[in-house]
Amino acid sequence: MKFSPKKIWNDSIKIIPGGNGLLTKRPERFLPDGWPTYYSKAKGYKIWDLNNNLLLDMSLMGVGTSVLGYSNEKVDKKVIKSIKKGINSTLNSFEEYKLAKKILSIDTFADQVKFTRGGGEALSVAIRIARAATDTKVIAFSGYHGWHDWYLSANLSSIKNLNNHLLKNLKPLGVPKGLKNLSVSFEFNNFDQLSKISKKNHISAVVVEPARFNYLTKDFVNKLNKFCKKNNVCLIVDEVTTGWRENIGGIYKKIGLKPDIVIYGKALGNGYAISAIVGKKKYMDAAQDTFISSVAWTESIGFNSALAVIEEFKRKKIHKKITNLGKYVKKNWKKISEKHSLNLITSEVDSFPSFNFTYSKSKNEYLYTLFTELMLERGYVASNIFFISSAHNLKCIKKYLKDFDDVFSKISISLKSNKKILKSKVRVYNYNRLTPS
Repeated sequence: MKFSPKKIWNDSIKIIPGGNGLLTKRPERFLPDGWPTYYSKAKGYKIWDLNNNLLLDMSLMGVGTSVLGYSNEKVDKKVIKSIKKGINSTLNSFEEYKLAKKILSIDTFADQVKFTRGGGEALSVAIRIARAATDTKVIAFSGYHGWHDWYLSANLSSIKNLNNHLLKNLKPLGVPKGLKNLSVSFEFNNFDQLSKISKKNHISAVVVEPARFNYLTKDFVNKLNKFCKKNNVCLIVDEVTTGWRENIGGIYKKIGLKPDIVIYGKALGNGYAISAIVGKKKYMDAAQDTFISSVAWTESIGFNSALAVIEEFKRKKIHKKITNLGKYVKKNWKKISEKHSLNLITSEVDSFPSFNFTYSKSKNEYLYTLFTELMLERGYVASNIFFISSAHNLKCIKKYLKDFDDVFSKISISLKSNKKILKSKVRVYNYNRLTPS
């Protein structure tokens, strides 16, 4: 039986709002008319689609979760063992205590830890804790921090407030109007904007990502550290995407941030659902004065997967391997783009490098889509971002770069001749209501 991913996706849109549970996995964001969409099996950096076609993942690797590769044996073995023992009971999982102790031995600035499953809910817990501890309400933030009301409420005063934070024109439908002006955004690395916000508001917390395309600058980090300490503002560092990639723990150590709370997610469980709110007693104690609780946060799978991930990081220095591979990839992206006279810039971040074309917006989107289409024809799941895992190696990276070179040659010829060769529709990267096509 031959499966049609597009037909299944169109049916899925009818019965699941948005077609699935995660915006980032929508085929419209990659290759609307040709994306394989569904998988039957995944191992290492390899994915098999529903028709058993082998694809090499040189893109999101589970949207940044699978830092050790898909179905890592060490992690799976520990998880399977925990499943056989029973993942939940009336009593608590001993692994929750063990994981808390392990993380606190790594994040020595902190005194306490709480666990959730998803990164977005972990951020919401941190916001609740900060507000409870400081008895103030306004949150200043830069970056992307999930879908919850506290974050999306930034768009109540203007639908464009989140436009520089990964997603554009997000409608705050369903978010209570009473949250208006309680979450205020500022641009990445823009301390002047943060200062202006602080002059108009009594800030409870500042939330930042340490990196996205680039790192926070030294100047911004120094000013932010001083600002939060002087004004008794809780500094929350969102490491949901960046954590456990360039360090044993967070990138905050690498760039000099002095957090009060750090949030981990994604890579911490290598695909299994586990996130952590790691912070100072001064703030974390407030979690006992407000109501924060969920039965799903106590099952043992996430704790066991995280313990296995941390063990592998320490044993194999995973962060060094993927960072070095990332540097190699970026260096060769630049060489290949120069060889074919394509205008391209690469990110500062090494462990999940990305590249951007520097033409007009419409031309850029066309080129990203064409790149994905041509790489898919060669057996790759590929986009302009690459979450490198320890399952990747120099051999597979060199093969990928060889095909990357060939694809960029075709893209260059297409541009010079002004001949469009894309078979699919151009990707739609913004949030849109979906209807079957």
